[in-house]
Amino acid sequence: MNSEEKDVVIIGGGPGGYVAAIRAAQLGKRVMLIDNGGLGGTCLTRGCIPSKALITVADRLEMIRHSSGLGINIKGDISIDLDRVMKWKKGLVEKLTGGVASLLKANRVEVCSGTASFLDEQTVKVDTNDEERRVRFHHCVIATGAKPIELKKLPFDGERVISSTEALQLKSIPQKLLIVGGGYIGLELGTAYQKLGSEVTILEGLNQILPGMDPSLVNMVTKRLKQLGVTVKTDAMVTEGNTVGEGVEVRATVNGSEEHFHVNQVLVAVGRVPNTHGLELANASVETDEKGFIRVDDQLRTSGHNIFAIGDVVGGPLLAHKASFEGKVVAEVINGEGSEVDYQAMPYVIFSDPEIAYTGLQPREAKEQGYDTIVSRMAFQANGRALTLGVEHGFIQIVSDKETHQILGAQIVGPEASTLISEVVVAIEMGMNAEDLSLVIHAHPTLPEVIQEAAEGVMGKAIHMMNRI
Repeated sequence: MNSEEKDVVIIGGGPGGYVAAIRAAQLGKRVMLIDNGGLGGTCLTRGCIPSKALITVADRLEMIRHSSGLGINIKGDISIDLDRVMKWKKGLVEKLTGGVASLLKANRVEVCSGTASFLDEQTVKVDTNDEERRVRFHHCVIATGAKPIELKKLPFDGERVISSTEALQLKSIPQKLLIVGGGYIGLELGTAYQKLGSEVTILEGLNQILPGMDPSLVNMVTKRLKQLGVTVKTDAMVTEGNTVGEGVEVRATVNGSEEHFHVNQVLVAVGRVPNTHGLELANASVETDEKGFIRVDDQLRTSGHNIFAIGDVVGGPLLAHKASFEGKVVAEVINGEGSEVDYQAMPYVIFSDPEIAYTGLQPREAKEQGYDTIVSRMAFQANGRALTLGVEHGFIQIVSDKETHQILGAQIVGPEASTLISEVVVAIEMGMNAEDLSLVIHAHPTLPEVIQEAAEGVMGKAIHMMNRI
């Protein structure tokens, strides 16, 4: 068997892998991208994009149902054609994945459809439908992502007990949907299906949904879930689950008492595990941690000196934009540049209702790191644009150092939080303090004015809220 040779071999075509491939090719490298799950990875094909498409449909439906307060009268029944929704969603995915393929081709990246495994520290074997190929490389990037965790007491069957993948491809809206796991995946999909017509119950093993997040943010979402009719049960652990006829029977211990649930479907969303099975990492001297995630340094280099890993497969926050950022960094490191990762101002976004976004340090984290802090909070209910949108719930808070007013972090819960957080990300990256941010003129009436007002509040100079400084 003849052996091919490439400067860089990338395993995995998700938002980390394809970005790394394009950047490496831009830097003059001969690049092969090996992928067996469809270009775009989880994010484009069965995660970020399709879930946000479904959330958009659910939000539009909810808005139409409650538009009478704006003077809009809706006559007749409002219904969802789920088949058409899924076709629309599929069209979006195909458009984006087709765009990725075109970009890879334009940058002269060779795309190989197949399953890769290491033979040694400089060679991978690729099993395709037609042949087996061996490719030698100078550098390799592992970007194989992660997959949903399966519970032994509720194993996936793809129909009644499902993962997020199947939850985005349902052919009908379940009358009763039980979600095991109150993290961002369960919360986003649970909220969407409640709005689409399901009766949703969320079971979370810890004492709050979105564990580890600032409770003041979570409380806003919890109140909204109650308004929507979603049942949330915390300190809840599944003890048994069985498929019975057309439904699923689940037993769980909730706050020490046993409860039974009979539902049409169960979505298990309790986390993700790295996709490393079959890679034969030991052949390449690549080490993993106790959870199976690949160990890397600040330049994303593994224990194999010429092999790198990025994205979900290395653990940490499982974010598509983190993977893409790491893809650029690793291509530059391979090119001999001194790039390294810096997560100081990583944006986190949850498409709940209302949306949550945050970056930098939360108040608790800042205090744990020894900062004497000022936390300035501005509510959306005092913002003219929020009121005209009819979504005045929520707030933004800026965490600053008390002495220097340096911006340490920010948390947003409310309308367009996912978009608004970018301004604070830039501020932290640029080393701005609250005064710098407050001096930026913001257009009126817009939602970002809330950021400016919160920044002014750090110094006790806010106009449209009571100053606490």
